[in-house]
Amino acid sequence: MGMEDKGKPEEASKLFLQAWDEATNNSEKFLAAFYISRHQKNTSDRLKWLTTALQLALELNDHSVESAFPSLYSSIAKCYEDLNDPHEANKNYKLAASFKNKPTDTGPFYHGTKADLKVGDLLTTKNDSNYKSDLKMNHIYFTALVNGAGLAAALAKGEGRERVYVVEPTGDFEDDPNVTNKKFPGNQTRSYRSESPLKIVGEVVDWERLIPEELQKFRDRLANTKENIIN
Repeated sequence: MGMEDKGKPEEASKLFLQAWDEATNNSEKFLAAFYISRHQKNTSDRLKWLTTALQLALELNDHSVESAFPSLYSSIAKCYEDLNDPHEANKNYKLAASFKNKPTDTGPFYHGTKADLKVGDLLTTKNDSNYKSDLKMNHIYFTALVNGAGLAAALAKGEGRERVYVVEPTGDFEDDPNVTNKKFPGNQTRSYRSESPLKIVGEVVDWERLIPEELQKFRDRLANTKENIIN
């Protein structure tokens, strides 16, 4: 991916093929196949790798990849269009639309912050962002990965101790668009957001904490990012 960023697609393609050859599980194979497909100049070859990535994702049956299905099916449909096969194209476009539903992830879910809260409290919108004090939240963000919530707590503003709360959504929620199908296919961080409150139902006291040097790298990226990171 670094070679892609440097404008060296041939080197990137070779490394993705190497990743495919050395993959040890379906998750690694899925990612490799997805990236290999992007470097195919021939439509038939692109279709082959996209189909491979899709089959691996279906076999994984993992919440982190389910959000990639609409994009995968749409890309496969476009390949069939280019190959003058409207029947397969329409079938895959319909499949893409069928997967554009609400996430099926059932958690448990976590929210990281430095705020001192208690069981029964509600996290609601229209409060200050944990990262940008001049920004009001339109959504509440949470994740199904406890270490991800721990990182969010470490990066949050404030002087309090890092807290990771177990939360329950009280309404509908959706994939976090800031990370879903961006650099990685699907929602690899299992990050979500909701306009409805989150209810605190517990607290986690043990998660994997980054060493100071690693944490500083994340802080530097947060300070230099052009994206709106809100929580």
